[in-house]
Amino acid sequence: MNWAYRTFILWLIWGSAATTIYLGLYLDTDILEFLREDKSKITWIIITLFLIGVATSFILTILITREAVEASAQDKLAQDSGLMGLEPTHPRKRKAVNRFYEALKIVSANNEAPNIESLLNMEYSFYLRISHAVEVLGNLLITLGLIGTVIGLTFTLTGLTTSLDALGTDQDLLLSGLRKAMSGMGTAFYTTLLGAVLGGVLLRIFALITENGIGGLHDHITKTCMVYLAPDFKPSMERDVRFLNVEIEALGERVKALQEIFKESKGAINEFHQAIKELYELSGDEKGTYTLRETLHMQKYYRALLRQELQLMQTLNRSWWARFKDFILSKRQQ
Repeated sequence: MNWAYRTFILWLIWGSAATTIYLGLYLDTDILEFLREDKSKITWIIITLFLIGVATSFILTILITREAVEASAQDKLAQDSGLMGLEPTHPRKRKAVNRFYEALKIVSANNEAPNIESLLNMEYSFYLRISHAVEVLGNLLITLGLIGTVIGLTFTLTGLTTSLDALGTDQDLLLSGLRKAMSGMGTAFYTTLLGAVLGGVLLRIFALITENGIGGLHDHITKTCMVYLAPDFKPSMERDVRFLNVEIEALGERVKALQEIFKESKGAINEFHQAIKELYELSGDEKGTYTLRETLHMQKYYRALLRQELQLMQTLNRSWWARFKDFILSKRQQ
C-alpha cells in the first residue's frame, strides 16, 4: 500500500466498520421512532454535530492525502535534482509542502541553517487545528449526552410526580404521567449512549487517524530533508556549483521555449504578411471578385453618392416657403 494513501484508506476502513457496527447495534432498537418523539431535541443536536464532525474529518483526510501525494512526488525530485530542482507538480495549486520547500530555498540562498521542525509546524498547524477541532467536537457530544441524561431524569421525575398525584383519583392522568416518565428514561439512556458512542468513540478515532496522517507526512518530509537535501543546507563550493548547474539547466529550458515561441511568431508574421499582400493586390479576378483595396474604393464612392442623394432628398422635401426664404437670403448676401 502506497504510504501517501494510507490515511485515506484507514479512514474508509474505520468509517465502514463503524457504520456496520452501529447499524447492527441499533437495528432492532427502533431508534428512529425515539428520535421523532424526543421532546428535548438533544439527540437531534448530537447527530447533527456528529455529521458535521464526520464531514470535516473526511475533508481533512482528502487534504492530507493530496499533501502526501505531492510530498511523494517531491521526494523523487529531491533524489535526482536536490533542493533547487524541486518544483510543484501543479504550479497553480501550490500545497503546504511546496510552500515549505520554497521557504527552504530562500533560507539556503541566504547561507543560513533552516529550522526544519519549525517550518513544518508552521505549514501544517492549520491541519492540526482542524483535527483537534474534530476531537473537541467528540468531547462536546459526550457533554451533550450527559446533559440529555439530566434532562431525561427531570422528565422522569416530573412524570412520576404527576402519576403519584393522580394515583387512585384519575386513571388517565396516571397513565399520562407514567408515559412521560418512561419517555424521560428513554431520553436519558439514548442521549448518553449516542454521545458516548458517536463522540467518545467514532469521532475520536477519526481525529486520531487524521493526526497520525499529519504526523506521518511530517516524518516523511523530515526524512527527505535529512537524507537527500542535507548537503544543500551547508554553505560550500559544491553546493553553489550544484545550484548554479540547476539554474543553468532551467535557463536553457527557458531559452529553448523562447526559441520555439520565436519560430512560431516568425511563421505567423510571414503568413500575415502574405495575407496582407494578397488583400492589397490592385486587380480582380475573372469572376468579378474584387480585392480589399478595390472594395474600399467602391464603398467610398457609394458613400459619396448616397450623401448627395440624401442632400437632394432633403432639399426636395422642404416646403416652398423655406426654399423661397433661402433664395432671398442668398440674394441679400450677394
